[in-house]
Amino acid sequence: MRLKTALIAATAFTLTGIISACTDQANGGGAGSRDQIRIVGSSTVFPFTTLVAEQFVNANPGSKAPVVEANGTGAGMKQFCAGVGARHPDIENASRRMTAAEFKMCSDNDVDRILEIQIGVDGIAFAEATNGPKLSLTPADIYLALAATPRGQPNTAKTWKDVNPALPAIPIQVYGPPATSGTRDALAELIMARGCEAIYPDSIGMKKKDENAFKKACHTIRSDGPYVDAGENDNLIVQKLQSNPNAMGIFGYSYLEENKATLTGVPLSGVAPTYETIAGGTYPGARPLYIYVKKAHMGAIPGLDKFVEAYSKAWNPDGPLVKRGLIAAPQAVRDASAAVIANGTTLDGRDLK
Repeated sequence: MRLKTALIAATAFTLTGIISACTDQANGGGAGSRDQIRIVGSSTVFPFTTLVAEQFVNANPGSKAPVVEANGTGAGMKQFCAGVGARHPDIENASRRMTAAEFKMCSDNDVDRILEIQIGVDGIAFAEATNGPKLSLTPADIYLALAATPRGQPNTAKTWKDVNPALPAIPIQVYGPPATSGTRDALAELIMARGCEAIYPDSIGMKKKDENAFKKACHTIRSDGPYVDAGENDNLIVQKLQSNPNAMGIFGYSYLEENKATLTGVPLSGVAPTYETIAGGTYPGARPLYIYVKKAHMGAIPGLDKFVEAYSKAWNPDGPLVKRGLIAAPQAVRDASAAVIANGTTLDGRDLK
């Protein structure tokens, strides 16, 4: 029986009574006496993890439903890396890879044994209502529409035609993720940076000389109105698009797939966001999705090991996660992720950026 969303998406407040009495057993590799799995992080990974949570409870009668919070990859990482023990989450959902700075934050707080598990692939989908203007954009168009200072000057573009004469003269109104979201990070790195480099060749040299200056010029989103921070609730973006046909939304591909009756994908450089284009790597916004798991919690939180194993059984091309909108990773990636789970292989962090 499908669990109610309210139970799956409960906040950490529901654990207060349990956690407050726990003893932090981090030094012993444990995590106190908490008997409920706690997961934080990406709103993009959220629907996949909640599905695994539903199946986990159905397969293990009597188990408590895992608590899954959708508070963004960045915010989730801060919670995940804050320490080992009952007060801290067991799993981090991530719509991008952990950064070197986050890995150090984890290490500084004795979170030094982490399983990095790629669960599949996703695409940053640009979408509009089915009765929308049928936009077809390039990364350069998106950069010129959304950057705070394209070509080093404050952004004054009000309509898509201001960005590109071939586009319609309708207002630029884009609903997208907040700064704490991994989707926002991927938007900046995969699309904004690519568009910046296309129209501002000096940015390539800038990136090598001064990465902070490059990010300021190429990643920073304007805050004067055309880009609307819609928070971590991607379903809210879907609703906004349905009520405003001229607007465009940005979220993970699964939300486009789930709402294909009312939304359509906006092509990037002539390539529409579909399962095939994302899996094949031809869509410019393709990206990997992850979960990060504390190895110290695996033997201490009841059912955590079974939950992680359940994930590995759900991500195949014919599995339930793909039916919900996940793009299955290539076989070699799935095998490597399964091996991480089976062997308890931890992340060494040396190749993180």
